[in-house]
Amino acid sequence: MNDDDTIRIALAEAFGTMLLVLGGCGTAILATGNYGGVTVGVLGVATAFGLAQLISCYAIGGISGSHINPAVTLAMVVARKTPAKLLPIYWISQVVGGLFGGLILWATIKLTSHMPTPSAFASNGFAEGSPGGFSLGSVALIEIVFTALFVLVVISTTHKKFPAGFGGIAIGLALWLTHLVTIPVSNTSVNPARSLAVAPFAPSSLPLEQVWAFIVFPLIGAVVGAAVWMLIGEPSPSSSTSTSGPTSDSAAS
Repeated sequence: MNDDDTIRIALAEAFGTMLLVLGGCGTAILATGNYGGVTVGVLGVATAFGLAQLISCYAIGGISGSHINPAVTLAMVVARKTPAKLLPIYWISQVVGGLFGGLILWATIKLTSHMPTPSAFASNGFAEGSPGGFSLGSVALIEIVFTALFVLVVISTTHKKFPAGFGGIAIGLALWLTHLVTIPVSNTSVNPARSLAVAPFAPSSLPLEQVWAFIVFPLIGAVVGAAVWMLIGEPSPSSSTSTSGPTSDSAAS
């Protein structure tokens, strides 16, 4: 892999993560009753995240695998689907792209002087930061389990028997289902870059104080999901032959 390939991966991951934040978090911030009484509810927000993930898979899957999530990248490395040397490239690009998406959403509100910024700003939380008031233990359990399930679906699209071209659909639907279940518990992270993208822009300090949980628990879930795949999936190919990630052979075909 040459420097040009690394740059393309970095740019693709930054773009894809920005898209996820704009589509998913943007819907949660702008279309859930904060402005003009328009609300799409939990179903609408979950659908927006799933659609953003699906679109990203087909848009950049052939370039970077469309991880757009540090937990997915970690799982792909553990499962030997992505070279470990690329982990910092993916993580930095995902965080930067997500923050840029969060900045765009924040600026959209601030450029209209009388618009208030929602106190949560689509951030994740536990206890008083949880939409349903769920405890840290409940949030830890749900984030670990659903991150593990999500990354297991992602890695499964790399199986040689998985139907070519359908990976993005499976991954998008998995994220959609994940949000439907977990929004009331933690406002759904399963993605540290998504959590870090909006926490700094919330007017309350609580999201930044609690964001550590949505770095730690999804990463634990990623390792669990990768470990399960290594038990039930096909033998992992050499990482040198699978550098693009979950959608390079399936969603992007």
